[in-house]
Amino acid sequence: QVQLVESGGGVVQPGGSLRLSCAASGSIFGRFVMGWYRQVPGKHREMVAEIHPGDGATYYTPSVKGRFTISGDSAKDTIYLQMNSLEPEDTAVYYCYTFIGREYWGQGTQVTVSL
Repeated sequence: QVQLVESGGGVVQPGGSLRLSCAASGSIFGRFVMGWYRQVPGKHREMVAEIHPGDGATYYTPSVKGRFTISGDSAKDTIYLQMNSLEPEDTAVYYCYTFIGREYWGQGTQVTVSL
């Protein structure tokens, strides 16, 4: 079975930082694409960042480029999303993602950026 478990969400003021973690079930990072998506009520789920196997290429949605960094640790089979200079518009539920013949999703972790 494939499992993805996110953690690290919380409440932070604008300009602050958070680090999200996604622990995978077994030897996923480095072998399959993984990424972070986010969703707010009434809107579609959008890709935030992805990291691809082989060359390790990373991709970001333009609104987070330069502020967020996706990375991974093969020994821990875990990916991370370092989020700096957070803005209220970053408030969303953040989901971990992978594709292994089909899409798999974590349960989500809430990120709230507010004064």
